[in-house]
Amino acid sequence: MEPSEKPVVPLQCQMVNDIISLIGDKWSVLIVVLLGSGKKRFSEIKRSVDGISQKMLTVTLRGLERDGYVSRTVYPTIPPRVEYELTDLGRDLLVPIRALGEWALANHDRVIRNRKAYDTRMAQEAAE
Repeated sequence: MEPSEKPVVPLQCQMVNDIISLIGDKWSVLIVVLLGSGKKRFSEIKRSVDGISQKMLTVTLRGLERDGYVSRTVYPTIPPRVEYELTDLGRDLLVPIRALGEWALANHDRVIRNRKAYDTRMAQEAAE
């Protein structure tokens, strides 16, 4: 490959990245897992997801709804009641999320050891 040529990312990788970029953010996985146990109101989700702002929760829920993972139901009460729940697609998404979670738990200690070894090596190289 010539130095001026850019490597071409296969279309399949671009498609995967397009999907993972939303669900791989800081909040989406937490919300999908939370909704895996059933319908939740906005305030329930906000209380359950530590550290999320009201604006970020709104943005995240809209993104999940736009892609079809979450449905939003507005009940005509005063004040209006809104509930969120996973769609079939959202429930399908729980399968790989749970598998990744199991992998993360099984490998957590290994990753922490690798981080420490790397940080130690970098500190030693910086001191030389």
